[in-house]
Amino acid sequence: MAANRPAGTVKFDNHGRVIVVTGGASGIGGAICEAFITSGASVVSLDIQRCSSAPSQLHQLDCNVADPRDCQAALDILIDRYKAIDVLVNNAAIQPADSYHPLHELDEAVIDRMIAINFRGYMNMARAVLPAMIGQGSGVIVNVASGQAHRTAREVGVYGPIKSASVMQSRQWAVEYARQGIRVVSVSPGAIDTPLVRASLEAQGGSEALANRHPLGRIGKPEEVADAVLFLCSDAASFITGADLEVDG
Repeated sequence: MAANRPAGTVKFDNHGRVIVVTGGASGIGGAICEAFITSGASVVSLDIQRCSSAPSQLHQLDCNVADPRDCQAALDILIDRYKAIDVLVNNAAIQPADSYHPLHELDEAVIDRMIAINFRGYMNMARAVLPAMIGQGSGVIVNVASGQAHRTAREVGVYGPIKSASVMQSRQWAVEYARQGIRVVSVSPGAIDTPLVRASLEAQGGSEALANRHPLGRIGKPEEVADAVLFLCSDAASFITGADLEVDG
């Protein structure tokens, strides 16, 4: 029966908890927001875009995670409103089409932008939220990494190493802040059916070949990543920190 369970139906009670998700306007971030809302949490999406079809329960704030001042300003607003932040999901990241080149052919501006958002963005948000979590003596940070943190391919010479760094960020922060009651974990999605992945696959001739490379015979759904995040943020994972969960089929 478990194999036929619709994605996004894992039941966790998050009533009274405050969840902050970066890049929550679409894709995996959007699914994570929806899953936490369904489980009863107060959810905030920090993004440079707005989701026009977002449920009324979703609080959306403009935030450029590459700018530490933006991150701090957003957290100041949220702490003033909610008084506590229970979970931060670092999800906002980019893998632009013009990043698919051998390293020596990559434009320096593309490299700098990916480092600013995918690497420093996670640090900026963690630095902004950690004082509040330390003060309350609890909290969970989830860094969304990637299957490319563990196995790589041609022409991802910046994205892959940065996502590997996301896994190590989780491990280091887990050690650093465990005594303050803060858990830090990461998830590494494989190929997930998002608009970004769909566009990339269409440019490469379709998804069938990629699906067939997976033992499960398909690519994943955003809701399946969201289910993993809900588990890692729940009391069922209270003795898990510094770990990376691969959601890759």
